[in-house]
Amino acid sequence: MKPFALVVSSPEGDLFRGEAVRISLRGSEGDLAVMAGHTPFVTAVKPCECSVELESGEIMVATTDGGILTVTNERVTLLSGSFEFKK
Repeated sequence: MKPFALVVSSPEGDLFRGEAVRISLRGSEGDLAVMAGHTPFVTAVKPCECSVELESGEIMVATTDGGILTVTNERVTLLSGSFEFKK
């Protein structure tokens, strides 16, 4: 899968900045996944478990209290009040 630029930010600053091949979470209309080349859009994010798949195949799982997801041709950005990766 082709990677894309992903930024996850909270009031504490950037929590992830790098390349991913997929991000999955719960948007305002239901569960969704974004991959490279996705149509640009903006959606509210509901509290949920979020997964970020890296090019290596590693999947990082986090919980979020919600926020805003923005998908552009240049990058995917998740702005969240609280975002914590599980260990």
